[in-house]
Amino acid sequence: MHHLFRMVLGQKDLSRAGDLFSLDDSEIEDSLTEALEQIKIISSSSDYQTNNNDQAVVEICITRITTAIRETESIEKHAKALVGLWDSCLEHNLRPSGKDEDTPHAKIASDIMSCILQNYNRPPVMALAIPIAVKFLHRGNKELCRNMSNYLSLAAITKADLLADHTEVIVKSILQALDDDDDDDDD
Repeated sequence: MHHLFRMVLGQKDLSRAGDLFSLDDSEIEDSLTEALEQIKIISSSSDYQTNNNDQAVVEICITRITTAIRETESIEKHAKALVGLWDSCLEHNLRPSGKDEDTPHAKIASDIMSCILQNYNRPPVMALAIPIAVKFLHRGNKELCRNMSNYLSLAAITKADLLADHTEVIVKSILQALDDDDDDDDD
């Protein structure tokens, strides 16, 4: 792993995290999978939900990683680690804690979702992502569910067969969303 990623993630050094943006994308591209694995460890720690420093470090690192993946067009190389981190978010609370306030893991999930699912036209990436994506549909976060539905629609246009095994879950999610909207209208 690049020494700056190692320092920032190993020491959870918020003061140096911004320095990651001074590095060239190609300089850190080989470190991204390992950095994602380290983020998964940090975000799975028992105190992550309440540790603002760790959350800020993770948020900055994820932004840097997803930017580098997009700029180097290396999503296939890092998709497994991205999907692994994304999947780990399902082990945590994703429901907003207050008015429009996402939980730390919902923020991670949202950032990773856009990085992964913007590549809906890349079947190898979608083959890894779709089984995890559908799990987010019933996790109680309307915004994540809404965004996920939009991305899944795009994936269906290019590679519908990847969604075939998940049709029942997707339809149930749509019906639940419609039911929730009806309940909101009654308020």
